[in-house]
Amino acid sequence: MNNEDLNGKRREFIKASALIAGGVLLNNFSFAGGHSSVDDTIKIALIGCGDRGTGAAFQALSTSANVKLVAMADAFQDRMDSSHKALSEKFKQKVDVPQERRFIGFDAYQKAIALADVVLLTTPPGFRPVHFEEAVKQGKHIFMEKPVAVDAPGIRRVLAAAETAKQKKLNVVVGLQRRYQANYREALQRIHNGEIGDIFGGQVYWNSGGVWVKKRLANQTEMEYQMRNWYYFNWLCGDHIVEQHVHNIDIANWVKGAYPVSVQGTGSRAWRTGKDYGEIYDNHSVELSYADGAVIHSQCRHFEGTANRVDESFQGTKGKVYLSGSNQAVIWDHTGREIYRHPAKGNANPYQTEHDELFAAVSRREHKFSDAERGAKSCFTAIIGRYATYSGETIKWDDALKAENSLMPDQLSWTARPKVLPDESGLYPVPMPGKTKVI
Repeated sequence: MNNEDLNGKRREFIKASALIAGGVLLNNFSFAGGHSSVDDTIKIALIGCGDRGTGAAFQALSTSANVKLVAMADAFQDRMDSSHKALSEKFKQKVDVPQERRFIGFDAYQKAIALADVVLLTTPPGFRPVHFEEAVKQGKHIFMEKPVAVDAPGIRRVLAAAETAKQKKLNVVVGLQRRYQANYREALQRIHNGEIGDIFGGQVYWNSGGVWVKKRLANQTEMEYQMRNWYYFNWLCGDHIVEQHVHNIDIANWVKGAYPVSVQGTGSRAWRTGKDYGEIYDNHSVELSYADGAVIHSQCRHFEGTANRVDESFQGTKGKVYLSGSNQAVIWDHTGREIYRHPAKGNANPYQTEHDELFAAVSRREHKFSDAERGAKSCFTAIIGRYATYSGETIKWDDALKAENSLMPDQLSWTARPKVLPDESGLYPVPMPGKTKVI
C-alpha cells in the first residue's frame, strides 16, 4: 500500500466507516473561564456538508466527549439533507439540528458559527479564508481542512487571522494529517535529531488517476456548475497541486524546517483536456529551492492508467529516509544500512489523531495548537508552484506573497459570473506558460 490514496479514502468516509470511528474537535471556551454551554456540552457547527465535512462531523461525534452537533451550513440543500440524514442515523442523541438551524446560502456560515463552541470548516478551499476569519472574529476554536486558501490574497487573510487566533488563545488545527501520523512523527524526530545529517535534496509525489467529475445539468447557472465541480476551478480548488499535493509539499517543509525562497517548474494539460475538467492542469513538476541551497523536487499528476505514487524521500549528508501515508518510514545511513523501520501495524488513524489530540488539549484548558500559520505557508508553497507552472517563470516567495490578483468572484450569488468562463464550445481558457501572468 505504498501509494494508498489517502485523500480518496477521506472522501469516501461512508463507504469506509472505519475511518470515522472516534475523534472530535474543540469547544469555544475562553481559557480564562469555561465554554459557553451551560450544561457543559460542547456545541459543534459544521460549515460545508459535503463528504469531507460529513466525515469530520462523524469523527467529532464518535468520541466519548460530551459533544453535540447544533448547526449546519452549506450552499446546497441536497448536500445539507444527505449529510444531516447520515449523521442523524448514526448519532441519534448527538445531533440536534432542527430545520431552523440548517442554514443554506453563501452567508450561511455566519449564522451557524454564531451558535457553536467549535466550528468545522470543510467547504471548498476558496471559501476558507473568509470562513476562518469569521470564526476567529467570533472567538471559536477551529478545525479547518487543507488547503486554507487558493491565492496570495487569501493566504494573507489567513496569516492575519492566525495571529489574532493566537492572541485570543484559540486552538486551530489544519487537516494536514501527516503531522499527526506516527511514522512521520517518529521519522521527523530522528531527522531533526541529525540521524541523516543536513538535508540537501528530496522528492515528493502525488501521482494518481484523478478524482470525480460531475456533468453539467440543464438550467444550471455557471456559478452552480463551477461550485458543483469545484475541483476543476482555481478560485475554488487552487489546482490539484494545491488541493492534494500540499500534503507532500508540507512534508518537504517540515523536513527542512523552512519554506522555499523560490520555485520553478513546468506543467500542462496532457490527459484531462476536455471541457469537463475546467481550467486546471493535470500535471505539475516543480523544484523547491531553500535558502541553504537545498532543492526538493515536487511532482503530481492525474493520469489514468499510469503508475501511482504518493510518498516522499529525502537525502542528507549522513543518510536518507523514505516516508509514505501507508505508515511506512525507513531510514538508512550513508552506507545503505537500515537503521530504522517504523512498524507497519498498530498505528492510529491520523485523521482521528488530529482531532483526539486537539480535543484533549481543549479539555485541559491548554492553548496547544496553532496550525494555521504553518498550514498557510505550506499551502502557499503549493500556490507558488502553480504560479510557476502557469507562468513558466521562477517565482520568489516574497514577490508572490505581495500578489494582488484574487481569484474570487467579485460577487457571490447564484446568478453572479465567476471570473473564468467557457467559450462557445464549452471549453475554459487554460493557463499558457509565457503568456499567463500570475503576479
